[in-house]
Amino acid sequence: MTSFSENKSGGRTMDIQTLDRSENEDWDRFVRACPGGHFFHLSGWRDVVEQSFGHKTYYLKAVGESGIVGILPLVHIKSALFSNGLISNAFCVAGGPLAETDTVRTGLIQRAQALMKEVGANYLEFRDTEIMLDGWEMRNDLYANFENEIAASEDENLKQIPRKQRAVVRKALKNEALGFTVESSIDNFYPLYAESVRNLGTPVLSRSYFKALLDTFDKDCEVLTVTHDGQPVSSVLSFYFNGKVLPYYTGSVAEARRLGSNDLMYWQVMRQAVARNCTIFDFGRSKTGTGPYAFKKNWGFEPRPMPQAFFMAEGQDMPNLNPANPKYKAFISVWQKLPLPVANLIGPHIVSRIG
Repeated sequence: MTSFSENKSGGRTMDIQTLDRSENEDWDRFVRACPGGHFFHLSGWRDVVEQSFGHKTYYLKAVGESGIVGILPLVHIKSALFSNGLISNAFCVAGGPLAETDTVRTGLIQRAQALMKEVGANYLEFRDTEIMLDGWEMRNDLYANFENEIAASEDENLKQIPRKQRAVVRKALKNEALGFTVESSIDNFYPLYAESVRNLGTPVLSRSYFKALLDTFDKDCEVLTVTHDGQPVSSVLSFYFNGKVLPYYTGSVAEARRLGSNDLMYWQVMRQAVARNCTIFDFGRSKTGTGPYAFKKNWGFEPRPMPQAFFMAEGQDMPNLNPANPKYKAFISVWQKLPLPVANLIGPHIVSRIG
């Protein structure tokens, strides 16, 4: 392990070290107990990212007299085509430091800035963080998150949904051709997901990545698939964390909107979450002004801006790796026309360099 010391008030010492895998449980215990802790801070992401994409990770922990007092997961993605960044947390929508005190947080950030120089990264990025620091650049106009409480009873849960959307859910519930299953396999999920992202013009993540998510997070990760006349038409992979459910990756056939299968899917995720004693439905991140953004508002969820914080190396510009960037318009148009087997073959090699 590497470490260095930061003087705290009172002359005590804080060590910032790289996490040893034998300490994963201690790390996760701190994440679950710390205000602001998120599923995307968990130690399991290190194994998922390293195994699936081969990126170098740096999971920093601050250690005080009582044990872990702060953490910061970092992934170094170095790509000649896209960017060279140290990201917290890559392939996730949230990250940044968690700490018991401002002093600990400052120590973690300073270590991350030093590490950025050591590995030759062009920037340091914290996702969904309110941290405001001198010398950092913020962007909060690109993404929004949608989160709300889930009522325990079905009747009250339905009443939480705006009238027009509630009617769509009721119609789907009455459709006897629609059913659903809860699964621990990606066999039904992956083809639906792959086709959906191709249609959006986005490179697909690999099948092995999703297998790694299920294997790593086990009971905190599951798939729910909606069928129509026995055929899979909508599917979602969800995470569970501290009383929240996060439907994170989804896929569906073109007819899903007409069938109401996506609406039934999210409703059933809510009810599955209640059965697991969850009280919060985290509808996830969407780009401002897009169809998914409007869809989530139709369910009665209000958007919350998701700030991104960047610390740039001298002479470097803030990265803009998102489909809304005009320079990717032609690429997206071409990608949407690719045969699905071709998109599935080359997509994972591209998206693994974006993060």
